Amino acid sequence: MNRMMQTFSGITPLIDQYDGWIIDLWGTMHDGIALFPGSVDALRSLRAAGKRVVFLSNAPRPADIVHEQLRNMGITDDLHDGVMTSGEVTRRLLLDRDKIELHEQHPWLSTLGDQVLHIGGNHDLALFEELGLTLTNDPAQASFLMNTGPDERRGKSDPAGYNDILDAACAHGLPMICPNPDMEVIRGGVRLICAGLLARIYEQKGGTAHWIGKPFAGVYTSVLELIGLPAEKCIAVGDALATDILGAQNAGISSLWVLGGIHGEKLGDDPELANAEAKAAGLSPVATIPMFRP
Repeated sequence: MNRMMQTFSGITPLIDQYDGWIIDLWGTMHDGIALFPGSVDALRSLRAAGKRVVFLSNAPRPADIVHEQLRNMGITDDLHDGVMTSGEVTRRLLLDRDKIELHEQHPWLSTLGDQVLHIGGNHDLALFEELGLTLTNDPAQASFLMNTGPDERRGKSDPAGYNDILDAACAHGLPMICPNPDMEVIRGGVRLICAGLLARIYEQKGGTAHWIGKPFAGVYTSVLELIGLPAEKCIAVGDALATDILGAQNAGISSLWVLGGIHGEKLGDDPELANAEAKAAGLSPVATIPMFRP
């Protein structure tokens, strides 16, 4: 049953209630360019209270790449216990795709060949390292499609630029792997499309997409192993209802909704509007905060 969410100005009232904090990155810690004011102070507050902190991102890149990006932004290793990404989960599945025990949970792994058609930018190519795959630009030669999101050539704001490649992949019956279920992000104040939107369009065209990341279950198994705590002792913090908050609910994890991210233009910092939006989605975060801060 949906209950009225609490409204706080920051995380301080909840710090003592949860031992583990699973924190989103884009839209919660930063806007793709710079850290949000107060976000590092919030991490310091959690660490001072002895809390375990793990970042969970729908980035379609290996976790060590994102970890280094965080260091470069000023998030030092002492402020968290690790990073998990949807790209890392995808990479591990593909590395182990020949293991029979994985095929019960992911039967589509056994159907993949070693020729892959990639939709995405060059900054995502680290995902393919050491996987034994060959990249091809020819849908007729590929055995599956990896969709990591938009690229500079086709554009980052209009999905129409991807219709030709999606139509060709669909015509050849290529299964798609989507290691970033986000539909859109806001980068430096500009709204951009993400891989999830392209995957949805692919399904509408009749294609098959295998989604990896929030809000789907596998990524939470990995992050709970990393944080070393049961779900009931953790809270997930994020700005997106359809991924961060839904995913936490699917995994039996409490959630804290940051209103200043992807929904900021629509909801502002209005708790009544936020409660109505969450209720309409069948979701029950324990509280809202305007930004991730102490």
